[in-house]
Amino acid sequence: MFREKVEELLAEALKTREDLFLIDLTISSSNAIYVILDGDNGVSLNDCIEVSRKIEHNLDREEEDFSLEVASAGISEPLKIKRQFVKNIGRKISVKLIGGAKSTEGTLTDVDDASIFLEYKVREPKPVGKGKVTVLRKEEIAFDAIHEAKVMVIF
Repeated sequence: MFREKVEELLAEALKTREDLFLIDLTISSSNAIYVILDGDNGVSLNDCIEVSRKIEHNLDREEEDFSLEVASAGISEPLKIKRQFVKNIGRKISVKLIGGAKSTEGTLTDVDDASIFLEYKVREPKPVGKGKVTVLRKEEIAFDAIHEAKVMVIF
């Protein structure tokens, strides 16, 4: 009952802010509510405060004691939903595949309903003669093959 009320209030708060979207909602057994948001244009402190107030002011502490924390997805957090991938098109990401054997780094160029598309450069032996040549590779990776994907921070 309490979870449904929180989910309803959160959905209502996000309905008025279409640029924000939910990444994760956790409610512990002691009613500690933890909301992680992301946004098409990032998430400001004021965005977190606004969502927090819309939830907190509509819950009655007389009925249920709770704590509430609303935060933005950190830069070191993995990308979890398609909308986060779309937001990061053009950025360099690191993708670990299920099974853990292969990891790919490249520029995220596109996202569709089932896959992401990366471009990256590799050095390969020349087809004829000695030496190596730089080749631009394009790779499609299905969402269900991704174990973890993170935006790479480049300074």
